[in-house]
Amino acid sequence: MQSLMLRVSFVMVLMAITAPVADADEQAMAWRVGVAEIDITPPVGFPMAGYYHERLADGMLDPLQARAIVFRDRATAAALVVCDLVGIATDLSHAIRRRASEKTGIPASNIVISATHSHTAPDYMRELFLYLGQEPQDRGRAEYIEKLIQGPVDAIASADARVMPVALSAGAATQRTSVSFNRRFVMRDGSVRTWMTYANPEVVRAAGPIDPEIGLLLITGVDRQPRAILSNFALHLDTVGGTKWSADYPVFIERTLRQSLGAELTSIFAIGCCGDINHSDPSRRDRNKTDFIGNSIGESIIGGLSQLKPIHPGSLFVKSEKVQLPLQEVSRPEVERSAEILKLAKQQTKVDFFDQVTAYKTIMLDQFLRSEPYAKTSEYLTWGLSRSLTGVGKSLPVEVTVMTMGQDLAMVYLPGEVFVELGLAIKQASPFRTTLVVELANCVETCYIPHRAASVGGSYEVLNSTLQPGAGEVLVETALRLLRDAAVYSQGNRK
Repeated sequence: MQSLMLRVSFVMVLMAITAPVADADEQAMAWRVGVAEIDITPPVGFPMAGYYHERLADGMLDPLQARAIVFRDRATAAALVVCDLVGIATDLSHAIRRRASEKTGIPASNIVISATHSHTAPDYMRELFLYLGQEPQDRGRAEYIEKLIQGPVDAIASADARVMPVALSAGAATQRTSVSFNRRFVMRDGSVRTWMTYANPEVVRAAGPIDPEIGLLLITGVDRQPRAILSNFALHLDTVGGTKWSADYPVFIERTLRQSLGAELTSIFAIGCCGDINHSDPSRRDRNKTDFIGNSIGESIIGGLSQLKPIHPGSLFVKSEKVQLPLQEVSRPEVERSAEILKLAKQQTKVDFFDQVTAYKTIMLDQFLRSEPYAKTSEYLTWGLSRSLTGVGKSLPVEVTVMTMGQDLAMVYLPGEVFVELGLAIKQASPFRTTLVVELANCVETCYIPHRAASVGGSYEVLNSTLQPGAGEVLVETALRLLRDAAVYSQGNRK
């Protein structure tokens, strides 16, 4: 019975999403796109990311992937590769984009490397730092770093080789089952605290909204079969835990989609702005499980496919702008105190969690601000070590990238862990019918990116930002300026 229901579901969904193709085959196949995926799972024994203590992987729940999508028209080419990683180090982004550009001819500035933010993925930045500096390290770990760089490059090249005429449809589904929650709370004393519940009598309300929209791009082949779905949703990937590799809830999104749309479908999940969003319902003690979250989002996507609208023939527009985001200042005494705290933590002496977070960030900032840091950075950091950003100065260079398809779809790529309010502001002001906003693109060293009001409230995410207040608003302004440029371009290049 279940098998029959799945077949019926598949037929109904297929009829709904291929109707626009049947109406106008030649016009519908106006876009050229390719997709591919490559395994980037580390070996057992490699460090795991996500927390402030060392964890070594002892197995695998599901493989980690780099999934690439390449867009081409007569004049322009662009690529997005989404990796099952906690973040994209600037060093890693530079290495992948340079190699991929050399291999495909796609300009490096038109290539975006994004992370899903899985917390059961590798903590690779120390090993990358050693690899790029040709410093001694464990041979197996060095071999994995080569795989981590080359894997996304090969995914982009493979996707580029598979570029073909396709039909594109875009829009959004609404996630009606509650799986995402704002994790910051206004307290009675006016402060803001993270990870509270409504059982705490001092909690007044959630400090911000969620974004229930699942942005969607459907790619359909000349045979009218769905080839890939790019989905975009604002929810932290920290639902698995443990010491086994896992891509977290997007695995279950993929499984759900493939049950209805076919086993060959490529599911590409790009994380939305969720710096202040997680899966913990403050009204309940128990948390939603990984499979429940992923299956629920997958079902919402399937239910929303019939509402997608064709992306009409037009031009591909890609533009990046480099933005200098002011860094926080740290003094020598602050660096020395932070080094002592991290030494204690490394010795497994109990230290206050927020003190440890602040100390870690301070050592990172010391590295960025000075060509000769006060502390020997490599003794204290794993995540956050950087070749390209050491001594960069008083501001962090980041990129904001916009890709648009005609007048119907815009994709905005931002660095760091961006608060949901900032992503919503971009969507609200975008002149495009559908706008996907993807965080953790090309740079993770910003850490969290709050909005100004959140910076006043404080708590974990504000402590764990390397930037001065107002950086989030700068990203919004830059994105909207690029979207306006794209809108003007698309109007002048109608096909």
